[in-house]
Amino acid sequence: MILLEIRNLIVEETLLQKFENAAAKNKPDAVNVTVADFDGVLYHISNPDGDKSKLMVSISLKFYKELQDHGADELIQREYAEYLTSPEDGYNISIIFDLEKLPQDYKEAATKAALLKRNCFASVFEKYFRFQRNEESGKAMAVIHYRDDETMYVNAQKDRVTVIFSTIFKDDDDIIIGKVFMQEFKEGRRRFQQAPQVLFSHKEPPAELAGTDAAVGDNVGYITFVMFPRHISEQAQDNTINLIHTLRNYLHYHIKCSKAYIHQCMRAKTTDFLKVLNRARPEQPKTEKKTFSGRSMAKQ
Repeated sequence: MILLEIRNLIVEETLLQKFENAAAKNKPDAVNVTVADFDGVLYHISNPDGDKSKLMVSISLKFYKELQDHGADELIQREYAEYLTSPEDGYNISIIFDLEKLPQDYKEAATKAALLKRNCFASVFEKYFRFQRNEESGKAMAVIHYRDDETMYVNAQKDRVTVIFSTIFKDDDDIIIGKVFMQEFKEGRRRFQQAPQVLFSHKEPPAELAGTDAAVGDNVGYITFVMFPRHISEQAQDNTINLIHTLRNYLHYHIKCSKAYIHQCMRAKTTDFLKVLNRARPEQPKTEKKTFSGRSMAKQ
């Protein structure tokens, strides 16, 4: 299975191109690029006030206010302090680069800018991982409406952290394929005992969400990840965050790929069947037409 990139490659490549152009002492070009990412996230790369020697990268997340309640501002300040500037209108965070004073490692700076979305998401996970490490149970569950009709729940307990994603399946076929994928996660844990526990529920939310406004319906699914101290230690938490925050998109990406593969196989098999039918078609016998007197009729 393919793991999705945790950074936005278009943002990274655009910045690298501009940084390398500046490093070569070439004249800077104007830039105005808007990039759409998963979960309704938008990036905007531009020259603030038309100054071509400056590059501004802005990000807009519809659910950023909910992340702010869990320390997103503090995490962004920690990661991007030297580049932060006032947010561009319509965006939540903006960072700025001076092409006349390039960072010493501008490749790392470009990669870091492309991780803006990941780092925004990381705030809520770091907070609840820290609760578990400090054995601070009983904290209120984090509820992040990361899409218009889908929600993420994070809860810390004394011996574990539970992350629950609600997701909407548009087709009945998606539900069936999704269940197959979830079963593979369960089978994987049998082979690798160190893996997190994965649960899947359809139509009804899991017991952990009892008493909440969690959605109910034929096309609603809930994916539960139960992570233990070995998954959320300070040494392991970055990798865990990288993987867990892309889970919903990972699942739906592979559902679409699976459907495309099934359709491709169906078309190939249909083509094979048509070839067999064409070979099995009996040849029409040649009949000779004659007149009443016994003469053969020749076609003119």
